[in-house]
Parts: sequence; C-alpha cells; structure tokens
Amino acid sequence: MALRIAFMGTPDFAVPALDALHRAGYDLAAVYCQPPRPAGRGQRPRPCPVQAWAEDHGVPVQTPVSLKSAETQQIFRDLRLDAAVVAAYGLILPKAILAAPRLGCVNIHASLLPRWRGAAPIHRALLAGDRETGISIMQMDEGLDTGPVLLAERMPIAADMTAAILHDALSAMGARLIVEALRGLADGTLNAEPQPEQGVTYAAKLTREEGRLDWTESAAAIERRIRAFTPWPGAWCEIAGARVKLLAAQVVDGAGVPGTVLDDQLTVACGEGAVRPSRLQREGRKEMDAETFLRGFPLPKGSRIA
Repeated sequence: MALRIAFMGTPDFAVPALDALHRAGYDLAAVYCQPPRPAGRGQRPRPCPVQAWAEDHGVPVQTPVSLKSAETQQIFRDLRLDAAVVAAYGLILPKAILAAPRLGCVNIHASLLPRWRGAAPIHRALLAGDRETGISIMQMDEGLDTGPVLLAERMPIAADMTAAILHDALSAMGARLIVEALRGLADGTLNAEPQPEQGVTYAAKLTREEGRLDWTESAAAIERRIRAFTPWPGAWCEIAGARVKLLAAQVVDGAGVPGTVLDDQLTVACGEGAVRPSRLQREGRKEMDAETFLRGFPLPKGSRIA
C-alpha cells in the first residue's frame, strides 16, 4: 500500500518534489506551507507555490504560523502519517511533530551535508566558489540539519551557473531522490548514515545588504557574488547616484583603483583583476546588455563606481 504522507514546503523549489510524490502514487493526507503573504500592487495575500499546487490538485492545505501549539500538533498527529516530507518549509519542527509520523520526517536539503547546513545552501555554495554540491535526503532530528543522511547525490557547479540555474537543477534532483528515498525507507533497504563531524559549515539566510558589491574584493569573488545573488536579492552598485543591478559579468584582465572604469566596454577595476558587466538593470527599468546601458548612461574611462 502507498505510504500516507504529509508534505511540508513553501517556495517553488519544493513543487517538483511534491508533484513527483503525487505522480508516484503516495497518499497525500495534507500539505503544510507558510501562510499567504501580501504581494503585488494591491498587497493582497497570495498563496505560496506549494499551496497553489495543492489547491489545484485538491489536496488539503494547512498554513499554521507556528507548529508549537498543542492544537496544531494534535491536528498533525490525527493525520496518522507514515512519513512527512519537508522541503524548504521555513518553520522549525518541534519534537512532537518530528515524532508523529511512523517513519519520521524526511528533509530534502540542497547541499552535501554537513556542508552548508541552514537556510541558503545554494547561494553560499556559489559565493564560496564550491566546485560541487548536491542533494541530501536527511532523516530529521531536533538540530539544524544535523540528522543522519539516507541518500545523497553530487552535482558539479558549472562556471556560469547562477543561483537560479542551480536552484532548478537541485530542485529536479531532489524530486527524483525523494521518491527513491521513501521507497527505501519503507522497505528497509536504506540505512541512515550519521553526518561526519568534520566539514560543517552554515549557510546563513541572505540579506539585501549583502548584495552591495565591494570593489576592493577580487574580480573572481565579485563575479561569484553576481551569480549567487541572481535573481534575488541582486548584486548591485551605485553609478552616478543610481542603484544598478549587475546580472552577469566576466572576469577579465585589468588593474586600477577599485571601482574605476578602465575602458569604453565598462570594464571595472577590482581589488585584484577586473570584471566586465554584460547585463545590467537600473532601478525601475528593464534589464539590458552593457552596450545598450552605456548608450543611455555613458561612463567614460576614469569614471568611478561606488
């Protein structure tokens, strides 16, 4: 018989896994996600991607603000679950929730644990210049991504990968692996392996302020930041008082005072080397290539960028 499960997730990263479990025939007793938040010009509450999928497929949805209340925990217990699958849910699961399903709670985590435990593993891997990442299917405990790993798969990080590209690739990998992991968990063919004590790193949540470029950093670090912060929160700088996002750039040869424009191709000196932005976006405007940007916003050699 198909396992009776709950799915707990919020953003679009989680949707492929939810859809894969549905197509694999699992009995979806409920979907849990964060409550709708104001969005758009009218600031009307908008369901998250996981809730939208669940409503389209007739799956009951729960959107508690917290899982700490006795009433919320009893509702969860009353589902009589075999397992719960968690993917970028965004809420802490108390002990009572973790213990309720017969086979426990299983998490789809976008890194090779114990590297990049925490909220933003995709972005931190790119910022750090990691050459590979992957998906870990983890049996959850009360720690922050500290539980034993049931299944893991590696993926190389290509030199041109943005956070958006890596996000989609890992989301698809997670969807495939979670079906395999639940099958192995149910029939006893998967054994959870404790995480190594060495190599632990933490992927802190991103802030908008981190997107501001520091031209005293190396060109390689700046180019990684641009890729890591695309599409959100965006890597940006100030040009003639205007806030401008850099959406793509290449590391090139060049030297000068950091933040100085070195030529008519918008090559900018960094602490080490230089970068040449190829796609930019002024605040409130559409994105454009560098040539188009310079036609409307000329920056002669020697200009300074903050």
